[in-house]
Order: sequence, then C-alpha cells, then structure tokens
Amino acid sequence: MTINEPFVITISREVGSGGRTVGRMLATKLNVRYSDKDLIQKLRTQFGLSTAAIERFKAEKKNWLSDFLRLVSPVPSASAFLDKNADSLKEYRDDVTTEDIYHAEQEILRELALEGSLVVAGRSGFFALKNFPNRLDIMITAPRDARVQRIMQKQNLTREEAEAVVEQVDKARENYVHRFTGTSRYDARNYHLVLNAEGHTEEELVQVILTYIGI
Repeated sequence: MTINEPFVITISREVGSGGRTVGRMLATKLNVRYSDKDLIQKLRTQFGLSTAAIERFKAEKKNWLSDFLRLVSPVPSASAFLDKNADSLKEYRDDVTTEDIYHAEQEILRELALEGSLVVAGRSGFFALKNFPNRLDIMITAPRDARVQRIMQKQNLTREEAEAVVEQVDKARENYVHRFTGTSRYDARNYHLVLNAEGHTEEELVQVILTYIGI
C-alpha cells in the first residue's frame, strides 16, 4: 500500500480489543476520513432504522425486522431500541431483510472508497473492498480475558455482563461475516497484518501500523 495515492485501510477487530479507537486515531494521524458513524448514518437514512436495530438484528433472521416490530411494538420500554429522534414505529419497513442491510452496507463502503482515502472500521470492509487496488487489511485481536477486562472498565459492567457482551458480539459478527462472505473473520489469510492488542496501548498499535506502511 502507498499513501501517495488514494488508499483504504480496513480494520476488523474483536470487541474489546480497542480496534475502533485504533482506527479513529490512525485516520487522524493520516489526516483522512474515518468511516464509522457516517456509514451508519447513511444506513439509518436509507432504511429508517435506529443504530441499535441495525447492529442488534442485522446478523439474525432473514426477516428480522417484522419479528422485531411484533416483539417490541406493544412494550413501552421498546423505546430504548429506537433512535431518540425517530418520530414513530411507522418509519420502520417490514420488508427489509438482513440481505438488504448487508448489500447496502457494502455498496456504501465502495462509494466512500471512491470518494478518497479513508480508514474503515468493521463492516466486512476487508471483503467489500477486496478489489480496491491500494488497500491494507488489518485485524486487531486480543485474548478473551483482556477484552472482558477492557469492556468492564470502559462500560462499567460486571464481569458477568462483560463476558456476555463478548460472547454475543463475537458470535453475531462471525455469523454475519460467514453468512455473506463465505469466510471466517478469524482467518488470518483475509488480512495483510494481524495485531494482538494485549499489553499494548492504542497509540503503540497505531505506531506499528504506521511503521508497517513506511511512515
């Protein structure tokens, strides 16, 4: 990869590894766009879904949205799943499928890559942008206990709660990636660089990546 022409860096990461923070810091160091919230906003606009709904249900049932609406519509506490700025449940479409979300996500990523250099966090970027010529695919991982500890500290959760987060997110992300790409997110062959975050700060990981690309 060269930074002398438009480039893309995709960062896949295990929950609790600090990969999202590394991606944001790396984009700042390189003075390029960081694709995270902007992609989610595009999906929210296109489908009328809250961020929580997209993240929670996109890897589950094919027709997850109709099931979701049937589940939460009569429950007052369901507002916790909805965007605070949403007008009502009528913004949801019962014809949206997980496949729709996935294909829209991939198309948005490709459009963003064509707009200029960027760092992409998650979103199966390593697969969506596999044909982009000037690309670096990175996986950031860490032992399970280290990830649990980080989530406990960052989100003020008990160990039991943090362990549940790790288990649920790991399973959902792997199912999602395998379902649509036919590969495992844990397969090192999908990446140019795999980093173990244990014992390293985000700043140190960013420096390793910068050194790898010759900066």
